[in-house]
Amino acid sequence: MEYVHPILNEEISAIAGHYTLIREEILHHESGPVLYFVGYAHMDTSCCGFKGCGYAIVAGRVVSLRCAKTPDDRVVSQIAPIEETLHQEIARVIREKQGVSQVHFTLASGDKKIVY
Repeated sequence: MEYVHPILNEEISAIAGHYTLIREEILHHESGPVLYFVGYAHMDTSCCGFKGCGYAIVAGRVVSLRCAKTPDDRVVSQIAPIEETLHQEIARVIREKQGVSQVHFTLASGDKKIVY
């Protein structure tokens, strides 16, 4: 499936603060290269105080990296969803490597699954 790469280092406002994706990475895995993005969230406008976390978003296994562009010049890759049986293992490796607390996987349905 087509995956439009997010814009890096762009602060996105949310109701309780903001989040920013800061880095694009490839994890070399026996099932194939895994495309993921690292970011952080700051909850600094919520009523519950200040908080934050680091996270990763796994786009999927790379079929073709940076193979096209959108009309507005965004990069597109072809990816395949990661098998759910591999989520725990891949999340563990990413958490250890990047120091993030949660890893979000993109499912074939377009939904997300979060592994803590």
